[in-house]
Amino acid sequence: MELYLKTNNTASAVALADIPQVDYEALYADLAERMNDSRYHVAHYFATEVEAGLRFYLLLLDDTSAEVLITSFQPDYYSEEGLSSLTALHPAFHPFEREMHELYGIHFNHHPWLKPLRFPHDRRDKNSTMDSYPFYSIEGDELHEVNVGPIHAGIIEPGAFRFICNGEQVLHLEIALGYQHRGVESEMVRNQNRLRQTLIAESIAGDSAIAHTTAYAELIEKLAEYKPDMDLARERVVAIELERIAMHIADTGALATDIGFQLYQVACEALRTMTINTTQAWCGNRFGKSLIRPLGSNHPLTAEKIELIRRNVKEIRRRYNEVRCDILEAPTLLARFEQCGLVPTHEMQRIGGVGMAARSSNLLRDIRATHPSGYYATELHHTPITKRDCDVMSRLATRLDEVLQSADYIEQILADYHPTDNIAKPDYAAPLRGEALSFALVEGWRGEICHVALTDSCGNITKYKVKDPSVHNWLALAIAVRSEGISDFPINNKSFNLSYCGHDL
Repeated sequence: MELYLKTNNTASAVALADIPQVDYEALYADLAERMNDSRYHVAHYFATEVEAGLRFYLLLLDDTSAEVLITSFQPDYYSEEGLSSLTALHPAFHPFEREMHELYGIHFNHHPWLKPLRFPHDRRDKNSTMDSYPFYSIEGDELHEVNVGPIHAGIIEPGAFRFICNGEQVLHLEIALGYQHRGVESEMVRNQNRLRQTLIAESIAGDSAIAHTTAYAELIEKLAEYKPDMDLARERVVAIELERIAMHIADTGALATDIGFQLYQVACEALRTMTINTTQAWCGNRFGKSLIRPLGSNHPLTAEKIELIRRNVKEIRRRYNEVRCDILEAPTLLARFEQCGLVPTHEMQRIGGVGMAARSSNLLRDIRATHPSGYYATELHHTPITKRDCDVMSRLATRLDEVLQSADYIEQILADYHPTDNIAKPDYAAPLRGEALSFALVEGWRGEICHVALTDSCGNITKYKVKDPSVHNWLALAIAVRSEGISDFPINNKSFNLSYCGHDL
């Protein structure tokens, strides 16, 4: 039996009729073995309601062949007998199974942690609330619990952190999210206006507006059977790499703040401002809103804007490299960051870690290299940066190097670019392929973003699923702080800088 439909990240949408509908027991047996190989990881796994009950879809990535393996199943017994839990074998499946249990009441047998994931308004069990979240507990005279959140002292978004400590040492951290919802996925279906959908995509995670909107645009373009011309693809890469530079610089400054290095903080704040002001000069918004649109652009680059971007990025690179060299020679900073917050490679693989955090643990998870699309697939052959020490310093060092790499990419892309009038205006009314599945994979600054859509016979979107990299990496933060002093939680937290709203949707 053929379990998977094999495609790639640059292919068009696939017909629902072409996606194998397999027996769950056969799929379970295959994944039980296949997921032991680090070349495979889950892009998305979800269920959707159909006339006969629920149909499940799985998108599995092969990082060696660049193939995307798509399959589905439709059990007729899930409500009574339940399904064997893949999480019990491979923890990377935990957020997907938890979400399906929360939304549809599906029981996954032997799941080790079948707790609420988000507390969405349409969850099956309305009696399940944040006030009754089943935090893990340990009893002992020498142990105590420390609660942080959900409302924090700063201006960050809400999330609850429950530490179990022995003195100052963290034995366990549990992170409970789900305090905010905008109904992103349901709104993508409720109103088919594509300009409105684009604006929603821009707001999934404000610090990743460009990356998430690029995923939405590429998904729609596959459904419209539209291949962006090379100029549009080139400019989207410049935008994504500018966003990467801005956020990596911001996180460098935030880590410096947490250990009292105000000079590095101020320097990074200035450079981040210069970066996002460059984006604003391009499109009118510092976070790149309005810059990415399906099937075209309202802000094609001009010769003047190309020169501005090249000049600013060159200066940002020069000044940031000075900060980078100072950081790498600062003994007190190294003493705090090195060997702190370890997430070994095998642990990162087990939990499905992605993006910058995974690469910092020597796990190559980078869509730009393994499943490239657009300009990455044709002209810009990306070389991922990985680190071996798996600690806070590795996560900082990855940022330090990726800023320089992204700056070099932008110069490489724009050095010989002579813009023409080839880039079309956005098209929000192009007919979309009916009864199809479309997906897009984008490597945002945080990591792998995956958007998936299903359409009906008229080409209307009937299901829209979003995966922000934070969904995978929150568990990595919990692992990182084990056996650390609780006072080191802030630097571990900043070293990941995960998204609350990207998780809660």
